[in-house]
Amino acid sequence: MVTSSRVVTGIALALGLFGAAHAEDWKLTKDEAGIRVYLSEVEGSKYKAYRGITTIKADVATLRSLQEDVTGACAWIHTCESQKLLKQQGDESWVYTRFKTPWPVASRDSILHVVTSQTADGGLKRTLEGLPDYLPKEADYVRVASVTGYWTLLPKGGDEVEVTYQVHTDPGGSVPSWLANSFVVDAPFNTLRDLRAKAENRPVGK
Repeated sequence: MVTSSRVVTGIALALGLFGAAHAEDWKLTKDEAGIRVYLSEVEGSKYKAYRGITTIKADVATLRSLQEDVTGACAWIHTCESQKLLKQQGDESWVYTRFKTPWPVASRDSILHVVTSQTADGGLKRTLEGLPDYLPKEADYVRVASVTGYWTLLPKGGDEVEVTYQVHTDPGGSVPSWLANSFVVDAPFNTLRDLRAKAENRPVGK
């Protein structure tokens, strides 16, 4: 995804800010390959919020560069089909993404507003907020109805960064429960795994 710095709250991740704010009962669901995935119920939503945490052997500048390469980032974002930057204004970005989904579920697309801000500890926070009405809907895609969330990059010393990726989303339309339940685990795990591989110059997807 892209950058932006205060509106981050709005983005709530096109996947979860508002909902994520109300997700407090986090339960560890997967702990594998140095990546921990937590899930939480969100009041008023049938979809769970997810939080993934890992440590990457890289510096904040490298990770920021990878996230701000909107087109290239599609290679490590879970189920990303294509992605493009719609607009950038200072620390704020607007990004359009298309996602692949298994048959017979209709493919999704989303528009995210990303705000990037530096933190007092030398790290970064990137807030995500879904803007489903920013562009007219595409005929062959179901627009993701809402997203709220954030990325945090926390320097740990020794060229290591603790990365947290938290989101809550309403995918819009009809989604089978099996797909919804697998997505909230696979999305943070695979995204962090592949971002880590890219940052550490290893093959993505392994």
